[in-house]
Amino acid sequence: MSQGPNRLFDDFAKLMTDAAGVAQGARREVETAFRAQAERFLSDMDLVSREEHEAVKDMAVRALDRIEELEARLAALEAKSASKAKAAPKTAE
Repeated sequence: MSQGPNRLFDDFAKLMTDAAGVAQGARREVETAFRAQAERFLSDMDLVSREEHEAVKDMAVRALDRIEELEARLAALEAKSASKAKAAPKTAE
């Protein structure tokens, strides 16, 4: 009769262990389904990935740097042209 309560506890422990395993499996399935649904939702919204965003950001920075460089060259050419125009003698008509 001493085996009775121990066997009952052993069966109960086994049942709880099996229930915990089932719960973990269900949790993984719910997480997988949620991730798939979230990815589907985000792809329908036409959002860009972080990599695409960073690539476009880098392109914009390079373009702005190039614009600044070209503006400086243009200003130098305009100054050079203006100084030549002042230095040139005016012809009388």
